[in-house]
This record gives sequence, C-alpha cells and structure tokens, in this order.
Amino acid sequence: MTKPHARRAGLDDLDALGHLYDAYRQFYGMPSEPDATRAYLKARLTNEESVVFVAEAGSRVIGFCQLYPSFCSVFMGPIFVLYDMFVASEARQRGAGASLLASAAQHADRHGALRMDLKTARNNEAAQSLYEANGWVRNEMFYEYNRMPSGASGHP
Repeated sequence: MTKPHARRAGLDDLDALGHLYDAYRQFYGMPSEPDATRAYLKARLTNEESVVFVAEAGSRVIGFCQLYPSFCSVFMGPIFVLYDMFVASEARQRGAGASLLASAAQHADRHGALRMDLKTARNNEAAQSLYEANGWVRNEMFYEYNRMPSGASGHP
C-alpha cells in the first residue's frame, strides 16, 4: 500500500466516503444504513456545515475525519470539533490517521481557530495513542455531560 495522504473531500467522494462512514457508525454499534449515511454526508458538504478530509492510498479512500465549526465563549473565538474519524481496519498503522490529523490542524490554523476539540471512547486506546503522538492533550479539567431527548435510545 502506498503512503497515505489526506485531502479535503468533495461531493465526488460521496460513494467511497459513505461506505467508510457507514463502517464508522457500525464500529459504534449502530446498524448499517448506507443510504442514510450518504445522505447525511451529502447534506453536511452541500450546506457547508462541516469540513471533511479523506485519506487516500493511491486512488483508494481509506479513512476520513469530519470537523464541525464552533465557538469558545470564554476566549471569544472560533474552534473546530473533530467529531468523526475513521480509518479502514486493513489500512491502519500506515500513517492515514496522522495525515488526517495534520490536514485538520492545518485547516483550523488557516481559519484562525483558537483550538480543536475531540472525544473518543475511553477504551479506544489505539486512537488515544494516535492523538497523543500528534500533540493532542487529554483534558483533565472538565467532565463531559450529554442529554438525550426523551424517547431517544442509545448513545452516539
């Protein structure tokens, strides 16, 4: 496999990206919904509500990350939330994740972000190692809370 490189995704990437996004959701225990994942990504890209980067090895898309713009009220400026990141299992440990993180950081820097935030499962030690090796620091100051609307099930 050739060394992976990352680039910003566009609508032309929807088929490959949709497949990976569906696998990502399944990793978190969600059912396979290829049409719904493709539609979700298409809406985010079309409406410019998120920024998606894909990692490629040769001409094959092997991973992605998705950033959502937000703001920090305390420092009164823009931030990015790296909410989704996934590399196909057969393509891991080859630099795709690091390439995606670098592209995301460059994008955030170009857009004047004060910081980037992300969260990962406590048992996802492989991802934690990748993040820490690429300069991310675990937040020990704040607890995270979520509230699901009544009637909703599961936890994303």
